Amino acid sequence: MFQSFRLSRSLLQLLCLCIITLSIVGNAHAEQKQRVGNFDIHYMALSSTFITPEIAKSYGIERSRYTGLVNIAVLNTNQEGHPAVPVEISGIANNLIDARMTLDFKEIREGKSIYYIAEVPYRDDQEVNFTIAIKHGNQLNTSLKFKQKFYVD
Repeated sequence: MFQSFRLSRSLLQLLCLCIITLSIVGNAHAEQKQRVGNFDIHYMALSSTFITPEIAKSYGIERSRYTGLVNIAVLNTNQEGHPAVPVEISGIANNLIDARMTLDFKEIREGKSIYYIAEVPYRDDQEVNFTIAIKHGNQLNTSLKFKQKFYVD
């Protein structure tokens, strides 16, 4: 249990570090947010090489120069503390030549946090468009669209 807490804490620290690092880099987009009704949808895409091998192994994530991660979390702003909410989530990724890939999201729960991670392959200097469907009961039914340019490090 202690090791699981340490890995969870390490993953959260790493994601925060990625957000800070990416916000410093010129055109790179770190975490972004879209408000839909009483919900904040936080999303970001980054290279899987930003996470450590230990964290990748513990969550079954392929760590590669050619694999990106999409991270989605939904918070209910109508409730005190803005708790994370479980959602139904699906999505597709496509590049500029319209090669499509279905995203296979994994739900990760750590304490009160809930987030969804999917892997996406890419080539160097490739822009990927994401279309993600998110549903939470009758309260939330939306489509999130964003793009991210990936580079091989």
